[in-house]
Amino acid sequence: QKDWSGSFPSGKKITVVFVIGGPGSGKGTQCAKIVSHFGFTHLSAGDLLREEVKSDTEQGTMIKNLMHEGKLVPSEIIVRLLLKAMLASGNDKFLIDGFPRNEENREAYEKIIKIEPEFVLLIDCSREEMERRILHRNQGRDDDNMETIRRRFEVFQQSTLPVIQHYEKMGKLRRVDGDRQPDMVFEDVKDRRLRLLWRLLAGKPRQQREQSTN
Repeated sequence: QKDWSGSFPSGKKITVVFVIGGPGSGKGTQCAKIVSHFGFTHLSAGDLLREEVKSDTEQGTMIKNLMHEGKLVPSEIIVRLLLKAMLASGNDKFLIDGFPRNEENREAYEKIIKIEPEFVLLIDCSREEMERRILHRNQGRDDDNMETIRRRFEVFQQSTLPVIQHYEKMGKLRRVDGDRQPDMVFEDVKDRRLRLLWRLLAGKPRQQREQSTN
């Protein structure tokens, strides 16, 4: 295995925050708000996989079939897609959402990229609310049918709990209630407990930081 940690500029700190939540929990919406306020690059593991599906390659076809069956894509593929996007962005601060979904994802990330997350943001949303949101959204997603949605819920609950427990034991988990309207959720995301941390990670001048959180 190649050590990809040397692919980033030497002496430059790379900041990573994972954003975890079930399908329809609002991860993408919260990430967009964080990007707007704090200047991170948002990378969605799911979006990267869907882009690969559109590439019409052998790997893309394999990913498409797995997603149709509600199964998870091999971790090394996801991690290498993330790494490629991180290097291409030119940024040094990343929000990675929908990842890690399981312990295999986490272990592959640690083995290949080797950048420990600063913290992990869990968007905690009830199954009923997530289901309601997915059924009402209109994104033209092939995997947005009821049977596949329920499989995705089950896979998330079974696979992601150990990841959540791992980061909770490390003291890195930050949990917010995702059942509410997006603006209300974001108030929790940037409340006093996390606002200073976001500012420090963003590395913005004081005046700019204060303007961005108003």
